[in-house]
Amino acid sequence: MFKRILLPTDGSALSGAAVALAVDLARQWGSELVAVAVVQPALALPLSEAALTIDVAAETRQLLEDARRDVEAVAAAATAAGVRCATVTVSDQPIHKALLDVARDRQCDLILMASHGRHGLSRLIAGSQTQKVMAESIIPVLVLRPGAPAAEQDR
Repeated sequence: MFKRILLPTDGSALSGAAVALAVDLARQWGSELVAVAVVQPALALPLSEAALTIDVAAETRQLLEDARRDVEAVAAAATAAGVRCATVTVSDQPIHKALLDVARDRQCDLILMASHGRHGLSRLIAGSQTQKVMAESIIPVLVLRPGAPAAEQDR
């Protein structure tokens, strides 16, 4: 059905659920996975000259190492299921743009991603990378949402 599936990962439990689904679908469809992690170092804004100095280079190295570990975990899960998987880490680019660029460059024909389902103030502050990807993608986007609370499931 789909030849190449882009699978963003951040190592979270929700991302892990998307990995399980993507590996299963790729196995069924004979697809290849492209696991991608996007590194975004936090901006350090010192409050005064005496503020703690953050080593941005060291922080970036650690984030890249964590990202590589995350995509390698996806690759290991894919390999265990007999699914081909390429890994990509990207830094210094807005998350949604990085995902769309990798999807284009790797000729993916589906993006499967988890959404944290943020609402209200947290959505305003964190933004919705999933929504940005959906708005700008020219290929289908399959979104895995966190489970609904029990009260909503009874409706």
